[in-house]
Amino acid sequence: MIQPFPVLIVDDEADILNSFDLCLRSSGIDNTVCCQSPAEALRIIDERPLGAMILDLSMPGVTGQEILAHVREARPELPVIVATGVESIESAVECMKLGALDYLAKPVEEERLVASVRTALEMSRLRRENTSLRQCLVLDRLTRPEAFEHFSTDSPKMRQIFQYLEAVSASSEPILIFGETGVGKELAARAVHKLTCPRKPFVAVNVAGLDDVVFSDTLFGHRKGAFTGAVAARKGLVEQAADGVLFLDEIGDLGESSQVKLLRLLQEREYLPLGADVPRPSEARVVVATNCDLEAMTREGRFRKDLYYRLRTHMVRIPPLRERPEDIPVLLELFIAEAATSFGKDAPKPSRCLVSRLRAYPFPGNVRELRAYVFDAMGRWNGGDFSCGPDNDTSELFGAAEELCFPAALPTIEETVQALVREAMSRAGGVQTLAARWLGISQPALSKRLKKGGS
Repeated sequence: MIQPFPVLIVDDEADILNSFDLCLRSSGIDNTVCCQSPAEALRIIDERPLGAMILDLSMPGVTGQEILAHVREARPELPVIVATGVESIESAVECMKLGALDYLAKPVEEERLVASVRTALEMSRLRRENTSLRQCLVLDRLTRPEAFEHFSTDSPKMRQIFQYLEAVSASSEPILIFGETGVGKELAARAVHKLTCPRKPFVAVNVAGLDDVVFSDTLFGHRKGAFTGAVAARKGLVEQAADGVLFLDEIGDLGESSQVKLLRLLQEREYLPLGADVPRPSEARVVVATNCDLEAMTREGRFRKDLYYRLRTHMVRIPPLRERPEDIPVLLELFIAEAATSFGKDAPKPSRCLVSRLRAYPFPGNVRELRAYVFDAMGRWNGGDFSCGPDNDTSELFGAAEELCFPAALPTIEETVQALVREAMSRAGGVQTLAARWLGISQPALSKRLKKGGS
């Protein structure tokens, strides 16, 4: 498991310290700090970030109860496990009152110790996430804005997503990113990478269409001779990701057998290369993405429930472009600059009419579709007015017939016309020329209707 903050073990007996340390390390909890001096322990508590603490009670100089009281005062978020030879109800009650998470009597069973420490680390993680999320939402700020520099946005919705990703980035749990095609799911995954381990590898793979064997070989690799043609060992992407980020795109298209293997990777933090007998540990942070409705697929039996509930610990929905139209001018300017550089042309300035027309379009292909329109238009542009986007006839922009709805008492023709005029002006952003073109009338005629209707 990814464990950014250490477990502090405090005991005046060296044998106990070594025993606890060895027990935790053999169970995969390898970030530990051993301390034989109570005074030194107090200094560490005050100066270092910690994930959890194991504390003896009977020590010379400063007692365990005094250290507990200090933790409750100075570091109330730090989970403390008392491990002591003093086995009494009164002692246990006193320690719990002072804020101890658990009370273990020596000699401590290894399984009980490991389970208690894992619980403490998980509690510590959740507290850090909650604190971080509260600070982001209350202060409305980003601690690491550079992690999101590849996003061009003026959307409050996107800012909330950035704040959430910052809050959960320290977690070792997987992150599920979902949204329509072209909204920027991989950009969000790369932001997680920058927030957590920017100097470590970022390994991405699209798992759509991979059968079970290819999925296993791609992710887990194989040993030499594992199958016909395996003339040499091959590292899988999990091993290549090491303690970085492994990004699995189109996770909703994964077959059932592959889903089982992915679940084992997430739950046990280990995997089995093809042809191997001993599983290997994995420290990679897993981020997955899909444009599918995994919840609906789970209800229909097309996606494993246990895997879905494992993946949904941290969920992020990237909204489609039509839900954040304020981003269209920002993205349009960005893509025009990119396209102009690509074609070796001067960058034209988009007109207000063009921006309004694009804001009215639903963009089923989202950001990717907008970028394609801009690059196509730039390739054909030879000066003059710059225009891009789909053809804009009235039927396309104002929707299909089923979108129209009427009250029980039908409106008059004049009322219907005025309603259509108001809708056209709204979608055109107040640009009469554009609204008139959509309505199939002249701009002066539209102006007369606006004056007549008091608009």
